[in-house]
Amino acid sequence: MTSAPPRVRPDLVVVGTAAGRAWLAGERGITAVGERAGGVDVGELLALLDGSLDLAALAGRLGVGRERLRPVLDDLVSAGLVAPAPVPGTRMAEAAWWAGAGLAPADNATTLRSSAVAVVDLRDGPADGPDGPDDLDGALDLAGLRAAAPGVDAEMSVVLCSDYLDPRLAAVDADHRLAGRPWLLGTVTGRHAWIGPVFSRRSGCWHCLAHRLGGQRAAERALQAGRGHDEPLPRPRVGLPVHTRAALHVMAGEAAKWVAGVSPEDGRRVTTWDTLELTTEHHRFTARPQCPACGDPGLVARAAERPVALRRRPVADRSGGLRAEGPDQVWERYRHLVGPVTGVVREIVRDDRVPGSLHAWRSGPNLAAGGGLGAVLGTVRSHSGGKGVTAVQARTGALCEALERWSGAYQGDEPRIRAARADLGDAAVDPADCLLVDDRQLDGRDVWNAAHGTFQHVPVPPGADDELDWTPLWSLTTDRRRLLPTRMCYFGAPPGPAGSGLRADSNGCAAGASLEDAVLQGLLELVERDAVATWWYTRASHPECELPPGDPVADAAQCDHAALGRTLWALDLTSDLGVPVVAAVSRGPGGPDGPGEGIAFGFGAHPDPAVALHRALCELGQLLPAALAPRTCSDPDARAWWTGATLAGEPWLAPDPDAHVLTRIAPHGDDVRDVLDTVRDRVEAAGHEVLVLDQTRPDVGLPVVRVVAPGLRHFWARFAPGRLFDVPVRTGRIPAALGYDELNPVPMFL
Repeated sequence: MTSAPPRVRPDLVVVGTAAGRAWLAGERGITAVGERAGGVDVGELLALLDGSLDLAALAGRLGVGRERLRPVLDDLVSAGLVAPAPVPGTRMAEAAWWAGAGLAPADNATTLRSSAVAVVDLRDGPADGPDGPDDLDGALDLAGLRAAAPGVDAEMSVVLCSDYLDPRLAAVDADHRLAGRPWLLGTVTGRHAWIGPVFSRRSGCWHCLAHRLGGQRAAERALQAGRGHDEPLPRPRVGLPVHTRAALHVMAGEAAKWVAGVSPEDGRRVTTWDTLELTTEHHRFTARPQCPACGDPGLVARAAERPVALRRRPVADRSGGLRAEGPDQVWERYRHLVGPVTGVVREIVRDDRVPGSLHAWRSGPNLAAGGGLGAVLGTVRSHSGGKGVTAVQARTGALCEALERWSGAYQGDEPRIRAARADLGDAAVDPADCLLVDDRQLDGRDVWNAAHGTFQHVPVPPGADDELDWTPLWSLTTDRRRLLPTRMCYFGAPPGPAGSGLRADSNGCAAGASLEDAVLQGLLELVERDAVATWWYTRASHPECELPPGDPVADAAQCDHAALGRTLWALDLTSDLGVPVVAAVSRGPGGPDGPGEGIAFGFGAHPDPAVALHRALCELGQLLPAALAPRTCSDPDARAWWTGATLAGEPWLAPDPDAHVLTRIAPHGDDVRDVLDTVRDRVEAAGHEVLVLDQTRPDVGLPVVRVVAPGLRHFWARFAPGRLFDVPVRTGRIPAALGYDELNPVPMFL
């Protein structure tokens, strides 16, 4: 016990005593204490503990010796029921609040009174009236603190702003980190007041928070970039004075909690208060290990430059493929990255437009679209999303795709080497080997690009002497470092001196519970799109992939499409690589939007043919809503196909009963690494090197990769010589290679 007289903790009150027992009431309920301890009647003792009697007086009133009373009091203190009495003049309601927070009111009052808090006001517009800085000074005083006079050292600062992305906050952050002084950030105007976090040595810095907030404002950034600005859009200063004043007082209370040492989560959260609905939400704030201001800005570059070392990973889940962890485990590990303030992903919502038996979820703008607002709005895949045969598969898939796109977006700390390809030797991959653009496409690119969506634009491969930024990838085939233009590796990377004709797409990008998961899924996507390209552009007929009776996914999908008046079938697109690839195709009866039958498709690739089929059916379900409402799609190629194409005009879309089925690889394996090696061996045997770029971000943690196999075809319209012409002949799908002018003029638009 301290020298102050003991008393029942201020947030408790004795409501009854009997036979040595006592009952104490508080905000959280009733506590029973008793009976006798060391010959002391505990109930009688508690009834006397009002803070007016010291140890000697209490011993006299109870008729016991002090040596017998002291351990009883110590036990009551240890149990959190008794504390030293507050200093005279303390408001008991305040003392009770601090006691409930676990602090001794006497000590805390002294701490608060000795602490000065600086006020920094960066808000736009006039700062007078009921929400001016003077009112915050009064709120601090009411919280037991005092506003620091100019030039006086302060325990911490409270900073008011109109926008958490105000660029002036960078200087505030730098000054406070240099001084080692914590600061609390808040905006108290508008319908939603924001309070927190407290930036300190124990948390991340303002730049860590600004990075996340900026990611939530993709549309605003695109709009401002188009106007030649990089600052946030101006916003009006609005709000009811009663709410603004209340928010100022809450900020003062948060400052007091920080000074007292009881700030929840050590101040590492942003609390938003909806003044209309009277609801609050807490948003977790964490430091970015790679932050250039408070972390190690070289983390990402060093990780990307290391050799990719693949380990053995036992298969733990086969429901949606061969995975090292199930979707429920992945969701639980990374769900904290979802949130409208500090999350990487703003929200994940169910897409209720998808036919009933299948599941699809959406997770925000597709960063792979790039190109500003027009590109995002003008594509079928304008949003990231996930699909699956269960809700948890689809929801986890949506989360992983959004994190994959975020991790694959250029953020400024990626490894780059500026040089001409001619100066890099054979380590540099010729971009033309990945772009696969024919010279005749380059001749007509201006006309083509004007008529088609962004994804379909024909790029100009840079020359060997053009200076570019290059990023290292690891060759799994030759165990050495290779280089590819940075602009082909990361979404939104700056063009450099001569890279404006290049852009990254999502082909081969994947996330997984492990690095091995991610590499396998990325490689399967390359195989899938290569097979789709050789089918689509040659218009070669393929055998049917049976929708097996009794398969619950296939049966339910057929019922869903029948209910919509549509016909469903599947094609086996497996190529010379031997990895099963399936196209699920759905045809409607035609409608008011034109003669077209709204023919839609989805694709899937996997060593297990059943999983490949399920993936194709799920993707078809995910994309079908767009085909059912073609006039709402601004992609000219998709809209023209859905409103004009018919099976009679495109008979190659139907199964060919005379087409033969190609040999497939063995579908089973108990280790993800073994399955990956099997697929990789087939790709390498066909003459293609497999390259991997580890794009995992330290602040996200989910393994993300970009897999590249130069020479495999994307399903965009890229018509350079190679597999597009050779494989259909080699596999017997067509008798002779097609000429350039015989290729399907309709670009694949998914």
